[in-house]
Amino acid sequence: MDEETLLRVLRTELFTAVVGDVLDKMGCQRQFLPAAIMPLQRETKLAGRAMPVLEADIFDGGSETSRGPLARKPFGLMLEALDDLHPGEIYVATGGSLRYALWGGLMSTRALHLKAAGAVLDGYIRDSSEIEQLGFAVFSRGLYAQDQGPRGKVIDFRCAIEIEGVRIRPGDLLFGDREGVLVIPREVEAEAITRAQEKLHGENLVARAIRDGMSAAAAFAQFGVM
Repeated sequence: MDEETLLRVLRTELFTAVVGDVLDKMGCQRQFLPAAIMPLQRETKLAGRAMPVLEADIFDGGSETSRGPLARKPFGLMLEALDDLHPGEIYVATGGSLRYALWGGLMSTRALHLKAAGAVLDGYIRDSSEIEQLGFAVFSRGLYAQDQGPRGKVIDFRCAIEIEGVRIRPGDLLFGDREGVLVIPREVEAEAITRAQEKLHGENLVARAIRDGMSAAAAFAQFGVM
């Protein structure tokens, strides 16, 4: 399955529940990001390649004694990370606290120009009305206007990250809808998506059988899907 077909199938045919079930059966049982990470707009679907970003809290703007290479650099590497987005990639950030927003309207404008697929934030966003007007796909823990500037910095990007124990590597496939965000490891993605299509077909047969009066137990025994 080529990249264009793979992403089209995710966006138009599948949903996170069916892909997550398949990954469970394949032994990948910690692939959903925390349930609190939800779409800004309810019906948003998201599919693309991860561009991981690592945040860190700061508590001053760089003092005379600071020795870190980013101590006096506003936002750290955030602007470089944003500008490095490739078409179809998803900016996915974690590492900071919940004291400030990780994403906003101007970042969405830049990402949209670069043809990025969306953003997933293990934290808050701001400028939500502007983002909604842009139609950019953003998933986050909620809305909070407090600025990142004096409180956090990006310290690395295109590096492996973890969100509550879920590993995200550069290029991993991210798939999100209103029921959550799923990390699909690159090495199993083709098999997982093919099996998800097959499972969805089986679920449709079960639904038809149940509507026609078959019991749930009998349907599961016959089709092996529920």
